[in-house]
Amino acid sequence: MSNIRLIISDIDGTILTSHHQIDEQLIEVMPELEKAKIPFVLASARSPLGMQPIAHKLGLPENPIACYNGALVLEGNRTIIEHPVDKTEIQELLSYLSTDYPSVSVNIYSGKDWITNQLDRWSQLEAGITGESPILKELQETVSDSEPPIHKLLLIDEPKVIQDLHQKLLSMDFPQTAFYLSKDNYLEVTAKHVSKEHALLEVAKYYDIPLEQVMTIGDNFNDSPMLALAGLGIAMGNAPEGVKETANLVTASNDDHGVAQAITEHVLN
Repeated sequence: MSNIRLIISDIDGTILTSHHQIDEQLIEVMPELEKAKIPFVLASARSPLGMQPIAHKLGLPENPIACYNGALVLEGNRTIIEHPVDKTEIQELLSYLSTDYPSVSVNIYSGKDWITNQLDRWSQLEAGITGESPILKELQETVSDSEPPIHKLLLIDEPKVIQDLHQKLLSMDFPQTAFYLSKDNYLEVTAKHVSKEHALLEVAKYYDIPLEQVMTIGDNFNDSPMLALAGLGIAMGNAPEGVKETANLVTASNDDHGVAQAITEHVLN
């Protein structure tokens, strides 16, 4: 029997096909994991609203989900782990953007809420991609101490603008804040140590399961650290070669039932 007692998986390019559908074979193996008492935890840069419907379709409405790459971990609707951004630094960031980069679309994520100050073309495009609708509100007001915690910001503009902004921010004094590109024109802003790797450590600790008994599955470079850290890291067949090199094993692609295959072969078999 396998010694795997916990599975943590990426979503896009992993459990979703290239047509953004959940692999039907994966849905079929979920009851077997539940019977074996092996939790299946989703980890993604997505918001709770982008993750919970997927968890429900998998039959996992009460399993933890690591949203915003681990900045917020929910069990059902209960927050069990969170790493909000430092509001003082975010206020400084907003002031800097308003004077030096006024064209940048600023999107704030707090729990399940997506907040922006105007429905510009970038936020409209993002709404079309995610199916979510933003709350229109003054940004500095949103970042006030009396408001709820902020788990992520997403800055969007033309690639040249965003990449220039990224380099500027990395040279500035934001000791509690991390900046990374998720697309050539998407700049993500989180608390300093937020990552899927850190989420793996925290979720494993939450379940009191050693890393040697955790399987992680992913397809992209932001998944590589958690693939390398887990006892069994599985890269998707559609992953870049650099990601495959960080994993223990490579499964089939997301269009060829790769996650279901990995679970059947290395956990349930």
